[in-house]
Amino acid sequence: MSDKVSFAEFKKLDLRIGKVLTVEDIEGLDKIYKLTVDVGEEKPRTILAGIKEFLKPQDLEGKNIVVVANLEPKEVRGVLSDGMLLAAEVDGKPTLIIPESEVEPGTPVH
Repeated sequence: MSDKVSFAEFKKLDLRIGKVLTVEDIEGLDKIYKLTVDVGEEKPRTILAGIKEFLKPQDLEGKNIVVVANLEPKEVRGVLSDGMLLAAEVDGKPTLIIPESEVEPGTPVH
């Protein structure tokens, strides 16, 4: 297990529901998808996700996911990733964290 964090530290995370609008390949990267995700802002965000070997685009498009919206952006192969999707790891494979029912993009997760 990892070190414990205070509630104040946890509250610094901006967790939101995001809706995956598109899923694209990035040339030369065989493990990473480029996702366009609506997180309830004026324009969708680009999020890179290392889940390509486990999920197909049709498994992701249209899905509501949980996104860390205030993660420091990171550039990979000239593409800026502005967030991170959350997934549980089960037997080395990602399982998306998704709401049980339809939730509006941008809805906070506590």
